[in-house]
Amino acid sequence: MSGTFIALLLGSSAIFMAAASASRTYISTGNWLWVALSMTLYVAGNLIMIRIMREGGLGLAISGSAIVQLIMVNVIAFAVFGERITNIQMGGVALGILAMMLMMWPRQAGN
Repeated sequence: MSGTFIALLLGSSAIFMAAASASRTYISTGNWLWVALSMTLYVAGNLIMIRIMREGGLGLAISGSAIVQLIMVNVIAFAVFGERITNIQMGGVALGILAMMLMMWPRQAGN
C-alpha cells in the first residue's frame, strides 16, 4: 500500500465527513444550500474514490474508506453535534479498527 493510497483515502474521507456534516447541518437549519454543498462534496469524494480503487483495488478501497469514515464520523458526532453511542456500538467501532489493521497488514513475499 503506497503513501498515495493512504493520502487519497484520508483526503476522500475528509471530504465525505464534510459532506455528512453539511447534511447534518441541513437537518438542524432546514436551509437547502447545505444540501447542495453536501451533494457537491459527495460527488468530489466519489471521484477521488475512483482513483483509490485504481490504486488499491475495489475491496481494500471501499472497506478502508468505510472504516476511516466510521471513525471520523463518530469523532465529529461527539465533538461537534454532541451525540453519543452505546458501549456495544463502541465495540463495533473497535472491531472496525481491528478489521482495518488486518486488511492493511503487510503481505509476505510471494503472496
